Amino acid sequence: MAVQKIFSLAFLTQLVFLALALGLTEANYGLRLGYYRKTCPDAELIVHRTTYQFISMVPTLAAPLLRMHFHDCFVRGCDGSILLNPTKSTQTEKLAIPNLSLRGYQVIDAAKSALEKKCPGVVSCADILALVTRDAVAMINGPYWDVHTGRRDGRVSLATEALSNLPAPFANITQLRQSFASKGLSAKDLVVLSGAHTIGIGHCFGFLNRLYNFTGKVDSDPSMDPKYVAQLKKKCKPELDLKTFVEMDPGSFRTFDDHYYTIVAKRRGLFQSDAALLDDYETRAYVNSHVKKPYVLSFGQDFAASMVKMGAIEVLTGKAGEIRKQCGFVN
Repeated sequence: MAVQKIFSLAFLTQLVFLALALGLTEANYGLRLGYYRKTCPDAELIVHRTTYQFISMVPTLAAPLLRMHFHDCFVRGCDGSILLNPTKSTQTEKLAIPNLSLRGYQVIDAAKSALEKKCPGVVSCADILALVTRDAVAMINGPYWDVHTGRRDGRVSLATEALSNLPAPFANITQLRQSFASKGLSAKDLVVLSGAHTIGIGHCFGFLNRLYNFTGKVDSDPSMDPKYVAQLKKKCKPELDLKTFVEMDPGSFRTFDDHYYTIVAKRRGLFQSDAALLDDYETRAYVNSHVKKPYVLSFGQDFAASMVKMGAIEVLTGKAGEIRKQCGFVN
């Protein structure tokens, strides 16, 4: 009986601790599950159905949508600023070089249009982007995660801020760790979220210097497998080209798995930021763990956890920002 009481007390203590932890998390983020339960009960279902309409026809849209969410959150937080169209007086984030290759805006706009018909002025574009990203990844057999909602939309979007805040494809490990730390993300989040490169494509201009002029002496990056360099040179010519692309995870770029880490371990990561994961003990250990035990469940779980953290970066809540009527324009 005494043992049972002790067990019950311990269990109750754990529940209280968990409740407090969740409460603190939601208080800090200003987000919560089921935020639209009363104001727009079908909000998440509408987003899901809209996303399915697109992903069922073009599954490869999942990768650019995931990238769009990442690029949004790293600039002014997850406020939908990536969605704002340029004006005569403002060059918005859309026009920044890292964002020129983004695709999938039509998915966000379609979901917003459907929601405005059902619940006008209620659901933010920032929340729509977060929900669409989660659903798109899950629809290609990637991990599923809970999306805490309640974000509001920002009114400011500047191309210059995208350039200064987004981690560059040529960043070294120190720069990458600093960039992620400035957003409240750990080294583990860095290596886990880099795993998003398991799907999608990479444009040649993002790694051209690694092939032809790495140190300014018409040389290639010695950290990249020379055989892979030769393969890439057949596709990517020395001239600056904004259109040509290659698979980031050759042979597996349509499948959300941990094969990306095998590619990195073989020194075949496309970008310097991929190769940099081998230059730090913590990130290298994570890479190697997935090479030795491929397709383990932990990557999906880790990715889901890191996406929840990323989705809460510097969010606008309460009376901050606005709920846009159209995602490409401030009200």
